[in-house]
Amino acid sequence: MNIITVGLDLAKSVFHVVCFNEHSKEVKKRMLRRNQVLQFFAQLSPCRIGMEACASSHYWGRELRILGHDVKLIPPQYVKPYLRGNKNDYNDARAIAEAVTRPSMPFVAIKTLGEQDMQALHRMRSMCVKDRTALSNSTRGLLGEYGIVLPKGLATLRKSIPELLEDAENGLSDRFRNLLLRRYEQLAELDEHVAFYTNELELLSRQDDACQRLQTIPGFGPIVSSAFRSAIGDGRAYAHGRDAAASLGLVPRQHSSGGKIVLLGISKRGDRYLRSLLVHGARAVVNQAAGKDDPLSRWISRISEERGWNKAVVAMANKMARIGWAILRYNTYYQPASVQTAS
Repeated sequence: MNIITVGLDLAKSVFHVVCFNEHSKEVKKRMLRRNQVLQFFAQLSPCRIGMEACASSHYWGRELRILGHDVKLIPPQYVKPYLRGNKNDYNDARAIAEAVTRPSMPFVAIKTLGEQDMQALHRMRSMCVKDRTALSNSTRGLLGEYGIVLPKGLATLRKSIPELLEDAENGLSDRFRNLLLRRYEQLAELDEHVAFYTNELELLSRQDDACQRLQTIPGFGPIVSSAFRSAIGDGRAYAHGRDAAASLGLVPRQHSSGGKIVLLGISKRGDRYLRSLLVHGARAVVNQAAGKDDPLSRWISRISEERGWNKAVVAMANKMARIGWAILRYNTYYQPASVQTAS
């Protein structure tokens, strides 16, 4: 039995495998428990294995590569068109196996352990920032019910709560003062968590050569560079810088037909978190471009005057993604003189 292509439908406990030969004929299908997966593939000759890029797919990709297989991760939205019949696990595996054979199919690079460490830090930090924002908004809302309205900003909230606790004339009850003290302790704890994750990311960025090279790009700091590094990898999964920018949703959506090209706003596909970091970094670069006379600053000023500030920011974020891909792909540093600034 000559197995060439395998479609593997991932799950937490029960996995489904469909195997095809060189004539694309189905020759085997199997339901596997989690502890049977590696044993099953260890018995197969090296073949091409397709999986959806989903939870745990990078782990299984690394493990199956150790066994000598050629593992490809496919974005789930590109597998859906190949699904025939009713949805079930075997049909999902068949759709994956067919999608992995398409010559123009884009694949997701399998993350290394280091890249997954960076991604885990970003996910944890992002959740703590989100929880801190929710806690802050909730506290402001509760204080508003007592007639106390505070100005915006976390720093203002941190400063105001101890003052409110010490002010005996503000009308707060003893019970609510105890609750507010507990809320202040929660806020301080979340601040400590965010600071811890931020310090860990800065440490990883200093230790990683690729992150150091990315930080030579305007708008890239330790947070942006580590997030970009963990998402893009070594850049080999993308043929061009535009492909990397497109995967992050920083290129225009198209709605073209009959030879008439219609470009809309950016597609906003891919990693929303990384895209927001790139846009924030681009804002800092655009804000500092005024008064500078280097080619990049002149390009930013021209885009800002012709198309507006917001479009200049997104255009700069797109350029940051392209330059970042080139630095990762070709193992080089940012060279301002070589940056193309044509519109």
